[in-house]
Formats: sequence, structure tokens, C-alpha cells
Amino acid sequence: MTDVIPEPRYVASYGGGFFELDPDTELAAGEGAERTERWLRATLGAATGLPLPPGGGTDGNVIRLTVDSSVTRDLGAEGYRLAVMPTGVQVVGGGPAGLFWGAQTLRQLLGPDACRRAPLPGRSWRLPLSHLQDSPRFAWRGLMLDVARHFMPKEGVLRYLDLMAAHKLNVFHFHLTDDQGWRVRIERYPRLTEVGSWRTRTKFGHRASPLWEEKPHGGFYTQDDIREIVAYAAERHITVVPEIDVPGHSQAAIAAYPELGNTDVVDTTALSVWDSWGISPNVLAPTDNTLRFYEGVFEEVLGLFPSEFVHIGGDECRKDQWRASPAAQARIKELGLADEDELQSWFIGHFAKWLSARGRRLIGWDEILEGGIAEGAAVSSWRGYGGGIAAARAGHDVVMCPEQYVYLDHRQADGADEPVPIGFVRTLEDVYRFEPVPAELDESEARRILGTQANVWTEVMEDHARVDYQAFPRLAAFAEVAWSALPAPGERDFADFERRMTTHYRRLDALGVAYRPPTGPLPWQQRPGVPGRPIDGPPPNR
Repeated sequence: MTDVIPEPRYVASYGGGFFELDPDTELAAGEGAERTERWLRATLGAATGLPLPPGGGTDGNVIRLTVDSSVTRDLGAEGYRLAVMPTGVQVVGGGPAGLFWGAQTLRQLLGPDACRRAPLPGRSWRLPLSHLQDSPRFAWRGLMLDVARHFMPKEGVLRYLDLMAAHKLNVFHFHLTDDQGWRVRIERYPRLTEVGSWRTRTKFGHRASPLWEEKPHGGFYTQDDIREIVAYAAERHITVVPEIDVPGHSQAAIAAYPELGNTDVVDTTALSVWDSWGISPNVLAPTDNTLRFYEGVFEEVLGLFPSEFVHIGGDECRKDQWRASPAAQARIKELGLADEDELQSWFIGHFAKWLSARGRRLIGWDEILEGGIAEGAAVSSWRGYGGGIAAARAGHDVVMCPEQYVYLDHRQADGADEPVPIGFVRTLEDVYRFEPVPAELDESEARRILGTQANVWTEVMEDHARVDYQAFPRLAAFAEVAWSALPAPGERDFADFERRMTTHYRRLDALGVAYRPPTGPLPWQQRPGVPGRPIDGPPPNR
């Protein structure tokens, strides 16, 4: 009856009738409903052409938005109740976020054309008489977007925040720095963007590809751009978690400031922003100068991003240069460390303490477990479930994002026409049957799973259409996994999800999303002759 995605916890239909919006329909908002009122009037007003003037009378023909603590007791702050009656609509949230998610459901109930930016002729706007109660399974329902490998201009980021909100995702992990580009302006270190934000050319396809795009690629966000992105996200009850990658994936920073690298091993003045993919051997030197430099970076980052968590990467740090560096070896000896793994742990631990002293929390990829993890740090478990299981058992919070299941850069089918095929085949159904909480965890350990996140790495995604193709429709399936109270993976009703997706594809069309059609890529979505790196067979279980 509703075809809502993510699937609500409870839906009841009232006899098959409708409430119809018309030019006299009012929008009444109580205390705490201001953000949702602004969003709903702007969004539905654009799609329907209806004025939805402020109201509040008792005469009916009103959409009433309310925040009520009694809903919080029953459904939590992100829960909501939505009642469509013959005389009007009530959306009640446990908190402002819950109210907003209820408004997202209301838009879905109006039909796919409610997702458009201008009204189509001859449309009527009817809501089925119904009652819904809903709340999310996880508090962290995330999407990571890599803008370092291929830059996404600000307008594209704002668009993705809207797409996240439409799917009730609430954490935007903003991957801002890597070997191939530095994307946020740091005022005290201007060369990070003057030098580090662009490269002279770009590998086209997998890193083994012989193809190159022989033109400069780059871009960065000013600090005002970041403030706008953060504010736009907050209006949609989305938290932006920035990622500044240390100590690996840092060649762009070293190209801008050569003294950050291991100068006693390589001529860092000869380095440029990396133009290929993979893992660069050029990593940060474990010196006091590097620590002070990145403290300066993080001071500005904290001023831009109010999130509790700050992501510091910590992944794929090749330690060959540290092994060859007399300065790094002297540091290991000075600190009484056993090896290079403990040196990385010391580096990460420094910033965990530094962030904690400023009221923030460090989160990093699961490599931060190696050599010992800092107290209070959280883990993004990407190399399967193992890191997350170990972290949860050690008393650390975890975001589950195993690459074998929710890395959306992995290919969606094994056909020859799949563009730049990377990794394992992960179909829409595979993502729908992903389970974020490992069965091995007991009840107390499972409470350490903050939630889950889908990751979009953009090495082979040169523009927003390629990002759309890889993300959708699988992000819709992931959103249902993150939000809905689904049964065990093998018991999930994928056929019903596919049925609801027939309506949701029309919503994606209205939103302008260049998703992968169920029948396979369209001709212009293919990349013939551009080699990828497909991996055959099912992914490992852990």
C-alpha cells in the first residue's frame, strides 16, 4: 500500500480512502518543528505548486507537525508517528530528527512526482488514509563519499545530502584527503590546496590500466563551502564526519609540504600529487614537526565541523620508509616501542588524546587496532567483520562497513558490459541481505555496534553520473538494512523489496539519479575497453 523505503515498522490502512492536498491545505508547525516545516514547505511546494501557508486552526485540511516527548519514550528521538485522516495529516516526532524522517515518509506517500522540483500538469496530490509508526534500528546510518580521488563540486555534495535524507541516512563521512588530492582549505597552510588539490593527469580505470586522462584534475572546498555543507546537512539532521587521513594516504600533503615526509629516505621535494591508484609508499614522518603541523590542521577542522567524531584514517600505512629511516628508528627507540606497528599506534594515540582534550572522539579504519588502540577511539571495520569484532570485545565502539558487502565501488554484476568492474559482485540482493551485527558478539558486545555505513571510493568514478551508477539502487537496499527492523538475512523478503523498488525507481527518476537499471547498464553508462580488477567467486565471510 505504501511502497515506502526504508520499510516502516508498522503500517495500517484505513479503508482505502485518501486525503487530498489542495490550495487551501495549511502547514502547521509546533515548537521544535521549524526545520521540518521549512524543508517540507520548500520541497512539497516546489513539487506540487501548492502554497501550504502557515496554519494552526482546528478546521481540518491541515498537515500538522509536532514534536512530542511521549513518542520519544516509545520510539526514540528519531522515531515518528504519521496519521493520514480524511480531514488532515499529523506527523509527530519523538524529536526534531524523528519529525523530519516522518516528513520524508509523507513525501514518499504522495507518489514519485512529489520528488520533482516543479509541478507537472494534471497531477493530484493524495495521501492514502493510514497510520504509520517507525523508528531506526541503528543510530549511525552512514554514507562515506570519497572526494579526494575524484573531486565532487559543492553542488554535487549538497545533492548527495538530499539523497541521503530521502533514504533516512544520517551520517555523512566526508573523505577529504588522500594521496591523489587535498580538498579542504586550511588557512595557515595554503599550499595544501594551492599544490595538493590538483594533479597533472589521472589514471583511467584500475591502476594496471594503460589509459590516462591527460588533463589536470582538481578542486577544493573553501571554508565557507564547508560551513554551507555542514549547515545544509544539519537542516536535514545529517552529521558530517570529516576524514583527514594520517599517517598514510598523505602524498598530496607531502607534495605541498615536503618536510612532512621521510626526508632521510626519499627526496620529498621531487614528489607531486599522485596521479595513479593504489597505496602510495610515501607516508608522514613520525616527527614532532608533523604532529604540530597536523594539530594546526585539526584545529581548523574542529572549527568547521561540530561532529563528535573526527576520522583520522589510519589505514594502509606502508611502513617501508619508516623501516629505512634512521629518524623513524630513533623515534621507535626513544619511545620504547617494539616496532613500526606500535609507532603507528603511538601516532594515532597522540591524536586520540589531542581530540579527547577538546571534547571530540577519534574514529579510524580498523588498522588502528594494530599495535594497540587508544582509549575511547572508535573503529570503522572495513576489512571484513574481524576488526569490528575485536574492537567491540575490547570495549570500543564500532561502525560496520566491510568492503566485501557494502563497498559500493564493487561491481554489481559479472557481465562484460559492467563499467570498470572492481572487486566482488555485490548485487542489490546481496546488499539487502547484509547484516551489520556479527552473530559472534554477545548482547553487551553487540551494543558496541553504533551502526553501519556504505562506502563509495571514487578511483574509477570520474563524475557524478558514475557515482550515481555505483551507489544506486544499492544504497536504497543499504538504507533499509540500516533503518528497518529486518529479520535474519536468509529470512528477508527480497521479493517484497523488489516490488517496492518498482515505485522507488520512479522516485529516483524524479530526483535525477543515474542509477543502474535492473536490466543492466544503459549504453552511455558502459566504459568499453577500460580495464578494472574483478574478483571472481563469493567474498570471504570474514
